[in-house]
Amino acid sequence: MNKADLIDAIVAKSGATKSSVTDVLRAFEEVVVDGVAGGEKIVLSGFLSFERVERKARTARNPQTGAAIQVAASRAPKVSIGSTFKKAVKG
Repeated sequence: MNKADLIDAIVAKSGATKSSVTDVLRAFEEVVVDGVAGGEKIVLSGFLSFERVERKARTARNPQTGAAIQVAASRAPKVSIGSTFKKAVKG
């Protein structure tokens, strides 16, 4: 299911207009991205949580040569699945 399919499914389930569902989904994406980029953790209990993680600088190995290389510290997004979602998928 892609974004357009998701919008159509929400329209069918909720009875809302396609344009309003599209606007809400777009706003949701913007709020999550802006919040996580700003270091905020966003939790939808039982469903998903979004957060930014800090990766420390570390030493790694080049798999072709075996030489040690330095990997700089970085930030990355992290998405965790909630327990209600996991239970529903597992059956």
